[in-house]
Parts: sequence; structure tokens; C-alpha cells
Amino acid sequence: MSIDIIMTILSMILMGGTVLFPDDRVHQVLGMVLMVLWIIHTLLHRRWYGALFKGRYNPYRILQLIINLGITISCVLVMVSGMAMAWFLPIGFGLDYARSIHLASSHWYYLFMCAHLGMHISMIADRIKAKHPETHHPVLLRFVSAVLLIYGLYAFFARGLWKYFFLTQQFFFLDLDKGYVMFAVDYVAILAAFAILIHLMAGALKRKMQ
Repeated sequence: MSIDIIMTILSMILMGGTVLFPDDRVHQVLGMVLMVLWIIHTLLHRRWYGALFKGRYNPYRILQLIINLGITISCVLVMVSGMAMAWFLPIGFGLDYARSIHLASSHWYYLFMCAHLGMHISMIADRIKAKHPETHHPVLLRFVSAVLLIYGLYAFFARGLWKYFFLTQQFFFLDLDKGYVMFAVDYVAILAAFAILIHLMAGALKRKMQ
């Protein structure tokens, strides 16, 4: 879980692009750290990949498969395009094309990462509840979840993240007038909103299978 937390924080920081740092190399180094952690994360969960062709697929497992393969494919594209831009690798396409791939795939990666977190909310909540039962307040949790869901969806459209998925906007834009604090607040809310949506969807699928 510690690796997952670090990866999530790094992902949110990197979503700010090179705008957050006076030196582009900071973004590159953090990206390489995330790449190493992602490889470790994949190795730790290698059994899941080994079981892909085993057992029956129900709607819940199909959703899990789509999310995990989505995050894997988008992460590989982020890595390759990032290295191509940083080191001008001769991998068959130009710098502008690599930048476009990096922009689109990084936002797909973030979306799938949010969804991946949503698939594990119940497990995380159970661990927190077991260690700190005094923090479990169902009514308060529902209220906070509703606020995060509403504001996160608003931030998603207000920040224009949807424009990057299919490159209707070719270049990353960070509204500096809102400041870095609001950038962090908005991206945390977006993360929470899509995680909650997938959590609700996964819960509905599980109930149908019962």
C-alpha cells in the first residue's frame, strides 16, 4: 500500500506537467521514479496477469480487466513517449507526435488510475476501519463522498481534462491564476470522484451476481 500511495501522489504531481517545475528535468526524474515504482507494482501483482486466462469472466471481472489493461497500456505509452521526448530516442516517430501521445496517454493513465483506486476502496476502508474504528462514521463518509463526487466532476470539466483524451486540445494548459493549491485540490477531487463512481459501479455489479 505504501508503494500505491507514493505512486498516486507522484501521478498527481506529474499531471501538472513541466509547468509545476522551473526545470524540466525535475518532471523527467519524477517520471522515471514513477516508472520504476510501476514496474515493482506490476511484479508484485504478477499472479494477476498469470490468471488472466483462467476461470470464468463475470461482469465484475470484466470491469477489472478493462481497468487494469487500460492502466497498463496507457502507462507503457506514457513511458515510451516520455523517454522519446527526454532523450530523443529513434523509435520511429517525431517529437511532436511523441508529445501528443504523452499528453493523451497521461490523461488516460490518470483516469484508469482513479478507476483502479475505486476498485479497491472497500479494501482500503476495511483496513482503516480495523485499525481506527473511531474514525468510521457512515453518515459523514456519505456526505464527504457526495461532496467530492460533485466537486470532482465539476473540476474535471472546468479544468478541461476531457479535451486531452482525444486531443481536441493539443497542448497542456494549467490555469496559474487559480494557483498550485487549487490545482492539488481539483486533482485530488477528480481522483476521488472517479474512484467513487467506479466503486459504486463495482458494488452494483457484485450485488447483481449474488
